[in-house]
Amino acid sequence: MLKLVCPYCGIEADETELVSGGEAHLKREGPDSTDDDFEGYLFLRENPKGVILERWRHAMGCGKWFHVARCTVTQEVFGTYPAQTFKPPPRIMEEIKSRRTGQENGLNSDKAEKFS
Repeated sequence: MLKLVCPYCGIEADETELVSGGEAHLKREGPDSTDDDFEGYLFLRENPKGVILERWRHAMGCGKWFHVARCTVTQEVFGTYPAQTFKPPPRIMEEIKSRRTGQENGLNSDKAEKFS
């Protein structure tokens, strides 16, 4: 069972107490965007085999949204952090790099550069 620590209330919650919100750090498209850009924002997700940055809500606890870095293959959790951030904290990126290398980390080069 997946267990995540809420960065707000500090409680370790199992997945039955949480609600998944999908991929984190998406670029929102504004009213001047093209239909293709808006379609990409609404429907297209990376869904990698490896490390992913996701949004989760502590539904049966404090109710707040937070972000998680985890591996979709092994369910290994690298850390959680507040949702009001534009990129993962350096400690989480270092944790991913220390446990995963190259393509194994799942973060494609564009996304890895974006968060460096």
